[in-house]
Amino acid sequence: MSSPTKGGNAPLTAYELIDSRPLTKNQKNLISLVVVGNLSEFFDMFLIGFVVALLTKPWALTGFEAGTILACSGLGTVLGAIGWGRIADSIGRRRAFFWCVVMFVGFTALTLLTPEGGWWMIAILRIGVGMGVGGLNITSIPYVQEFVPAKQRGLLAGLGSVFIPLGLFLGSVSQKIVGDNWRLLILLGCVPIFLLIWLRYVPESPRFHQVQGRDDEARKSLAWALELPVDQVGALPPVVEEEKASYGLVFRKHFKSLAVITIGSFCFIMGGFAVQSWGQTLLKDGFGFSVSTVAYLFMGVSFADLIGRLSSAYLSDKIGRRATMFTFGALGAAGCFLAAMSTGSGTMFFISIVIIMMFGDGAFGILNAFGGEQFPNNARSTGLGLGYGIGATAKIIGPFLMGAMIGGNAVKQDVTLDVIPGAFTFFGVCFLIGATAYLFAKETRGKALESI
Repeated sequence: MSSPTKGGNAPLTAYELIDSRPLTKNQKNLISLVVVGNLSEFFDMFLIGFVVALLTKPWALTGFEAGTILACSGLGTVLGAIGWGRIADSIGRRRAFFWCVVMFVGFTALTLLTPEGGWWMIAILRIGVGMGVGGLNITSIPYVQEFVPAKQRGLLAGLGSVFIPLGLFLGSVSQKIVGDNWRLLILLGCVPIFLLIWLRYVPESPRFHQVQGRDDEARKSLAWALELPVDQVGALPPVVEEEKASYGLVFRKHFKSLAVITIGSFCFIMGGFAVQSWGQTLLKDGFGFSVSTVAYLFMGVSFADLIGRLSSAYLSDKIGRRATMFTFGALGAAGCFLAAMSTGSGTMFFISIVIIMMFGDGAFGILNAFGGEQFPNNARSTGLGLGYGIGATAKIIGPFLMGAMIGGNAVKQDVTLDVIPGAFTFFGVCFLIGATAYLFAKETRGKALESI
């Protein structure tokens, strides 16, 4: 059979075929795998918050001990993003995905062996869990980007991050079902091991194969994606001989992109930290909402976050990545500034929280996908992982910064309404800096990955 052609009867190239055809079942299968994988990993990540809550009284955990467990998860995420990004450019997206799942499930399973009172063991193991979680998110985004049409790449790659807020919701539901059996709750975190079966039916990225000089394998991957015989896959774009991916390469040749991703990620993560750390406490202790009311309100917050992430991923293909990131960052900042003026009204403060999460945190629907597009095929995961990983240090710096701002410490703060104006003004400024940083990124809407 002959290959499909374009105007003038010239045959379509392989990636022109990808761009010209509707998504196939196989492409949707890969996207679904990444969505479920990221949802599962963050379900596992969120579980530790519920576990710590269950163990605080029985184990008489001090604030330092509980905080150390949670901080170790953040540390692992940073290490995982930086390390696995580099590894994925060396061994492939598919193999990196495989070992990230093995890592976060394996360390979760080892947690079941923790002796009573062994908080230190949980803390150490959470570093391993965090490394797997941080790595999977970074490696899965390029995996999708390198299989889908350029005109839909923002939305389709962003879907991996869109449904992450459901991980917190599922963790809450699981805790309600399991009750106070923390080991059974941890056991639920091992369920994602079944992702490895699903992964068997998905091939390696064609772009990775090409970078490695395996054009025949690249054509097989594309044939799988297109659901066409291999002989109908068009010509592959030529690959210019490039230096192997390394951190040094990223610093030397892509420093501007690295700086944008690092600053942008740090500021957006720090900005969202306001609600994630203080939102529920301020509504309950500051404004006097009941525990059950706060729980229901935050179900709405999670839904707003999900809608925001989906919207940013969708809009990135319509109005551009830079415009989307700047708009969402600016609106997140506006939510923070509104919160800073809402000390007299719990209702207004809650509306502010919804705005912050829908737009400030909602920007994560495209943030990492846009970050990955700033780097060429041979260094995509390395650059994204390094930039986002350094930026994610905000998860570690945040608690200490909060303590310095309001006179508490890194684990426990004396949160009152008096801290709202200064703190939320600061976090609003973070969003503005992050939004501005992305204006210096390369606009990649609709561009072929080979042209970046």
